[in-house]
Amino acid sequence: MKRALKSRMRGAAAMPRAQRGVMLLEALVAILIFTIGIVAVMGMQVASINEVTQAKYRTDAAYLANQITGMMWIDQPNLLSYASPGYAGRATWNSTVASSLPQGTGTIAVNGRQVTVTIQWRMPSDIVTRRFVAVANINPT
Repeated sequence: MKRALKSRMRGAAAMPRAQRGVMLLEALVAILIFTIGIVAVMGMQVASINEVTQAKYRTDAAYLANQITGMMWIDQPNLLSYASPGYAGRATWNSTVASSLPQGTGTIAVNGRQVTVTIQWRMPSDIVTRRFVAVANINPT
């Protein structure tokens, strides 16, 4: 047993001077590559969270546009009144848009029986204003 230990020590001592520390350098390079990979995964996670958040807001905007279109379908005699922000049937919807989407606003344009619902929102950290537009024909029933 003592011989095996002595031969290992002699082998380490007999290593050429140019090769000393190579194993440490290899370990440091491996740690660097691993760290770069972890940072890349964290960056992908942040991008994924941002995209999921935007998808949720787009879904909410589509739902809100569908909701007001349904209300207009039921209330066809007052269809032109929905173009006015002060109309009672629209006031509740406006507050729902404002509370559901960050900096959310909604506009409605009525042209005969064609209705265009535009919903806009903007994230506080985003410089771009997002927009969802839905066009529907409200035909008499």
